Formats: sequence, C-alpha cells, structure tokens
Amino acid sequence: MVWFRKEKKPLRPRGERLEIPKDAWEKCEACGHTDIAEKFARNHNVCPACDHHRRFRAHEYAALLLDEGTADEKDEEVASVDPLGFPDYPGRLAKSRKGAGPHDAILTVSGQMDRTPVNLGVMDFAFMGGSMGSVVGEKIARLGNRSLEKKWPLILLSCSGGARMQEGVLSLMQMAKTSAVLAQLAERRIPYVSVLTNPTTGGVSASYAMLGDAILAEPGAVIGFAGPRVIKQTLGQDLPEGFQTAEFLLEHGMVDRVVHRHQLKRTIGQLLRHMSGKPAATGWATS
Repeated sequence: MVWFRKEKKPLRPRGERLEIPKDAWEKCEACGHTDIAEKFARNHNVCPACDHHRRFRAHEYAALLLDEGTADEKDEEVASVDPLGFPDYPGRLAKSRKGAGPHDAILTVSGQMDRTPVNLGVMDFAFMGGSMGSVVGEKIARLGNRSLEKKWPLILLSCSGGARMQEGVLSLMQMAKTSAVLAQLAERRIPYVSVLTNPTTGGVSASYAMLGDAILAEPGAVIGFAGPRVIKQTLGQDLPEGFQTAEFLLEHGMVDRVVHRHQLKRTIGQLLRHMSGKPAATGWATS
C-alpha cells in the first residue's frame, strides 16, 4: 500500500560548512575546563571554573591597571644586543620580537591609576621566559629615575624565569643596578609596590621583586629562587606541601597579601593612597 512506502525526495545541496576556528576554545591548565576564548578574555584570563590565574600578557596588565587612554610607553627603542657572541642568541631575539613584541621582556609605561600618576613596569613571559637581561635592568632603572624626578609611585609586576644566561654576568649585574635605584626611592619615601605573578624566580626574585614597600602576589603564583628539585637535593629532605607558592609565602611572612587579579587595581590604589596619606579624590604632586 502507498502509505507504507517511503517517498523519495530529491536531495538538497548542502550549505556551506561552518568551521570553528582553532583558537575559538581554550583549556585551563589547572582543571582542564574548556571554554570559549572570549569568556577567558572577559574574565582577565582567570579560569571561570577553578579560579586558576592563567598567564597574562604585559599589555593586558597595563590595560587592567591604568586608566583608559593614559598609558604612555617609555624606552621602547632600547633593544638587546649580543655582547658575548652567544650561539643563536640574535636568532632567538628576532623570534621573540616577532612573537611577543619589541619591548623585550618588560613593558614600561607612565600613566594614571584612579587619576593618580604612576610609573608601571610589567614583565612579559612571552619574551624568552621573561628573562632579565641588560635591557630589563636598564628600563627599570630609567623608570625608577622618572619616579625620583616626578615623585610618582613605582609599580613593578614580575613574571620571570630569572636572569638571561645569554648575557652572562651582564644580566646578573642588573640585580645590583635595579636595587640601587629602589634604595634611592626608599630614601626619598616614594612608594614602590611589587606584584609577583606566576612565575617569579631566579635573579628577579632575589632583587627588585622582593624589595617593595608592599609585596603582593597573585593566587597560586610560583615564587622562589632555585627550583624545588635543586633545593631538595641541596637540603637532602622533602619540601613542605605547597612550597614556593604565593599562599605558602604569605603564611611565612614573605609577601604582604595574595590578591585576586580582579582586585589588583583597587588594592594597589588603596595602598598608594594609604602611603601618601591623602584621600582618594586627591592626586599625587606632578613636580
């Protein structure tokens, strides 16, 4: 009978196949949560499932902390050279500049935070692991000198694997160079706030990162000088659970506060107002 037969209909041509871009989704390294990249971006690259603070780029931190339209990049013309003739170093520098940008491992800017003029330096792990070379030390020293001249607070966000081995002792000398400028800020009572992000290790943690009048850290950030394996071999004993995390250092008095990325600008602003002894509506002197 006719109604038991399946009527054959002509096949319609398929429409254009929509392909999802490969970078449309991102996965949290801590919990494995997968979500659209835009959602991570709106949340300042903090996992919406487990609150893990994923790595943030230097220009993203600058946009997060400074008032819109006030950022003025400084010393962008300063670039690394190859003083020791280290094998393949020029090639690695060129590759990093192409992928991470020309600002080397630190971005230095002047701007305003809640209408308070500040000098801000943000390290970028995307540029050779945020390694500290001659350029990083020079740009921090220049930024510190600007704070001395204008009496503006200095804020440094660290994210680094330590000193840059391709520049040998020249990179190690930056520890003393930056520390000397920070000592002058302390003598003049100009506030310096240090923010430790994941990771802050090596010569950076052994110098300017731990010299702040206030030392803040992001949740879960790895902070230390040598790696846990080296320390364990040196001491010959097991390390405590959570060793070298921001929370462990807070518990043992090495940092002043662990601050969520969403609260970072507000917390730093409160600290600067407290250090200045002025109410929120009053700005810093510009001379």
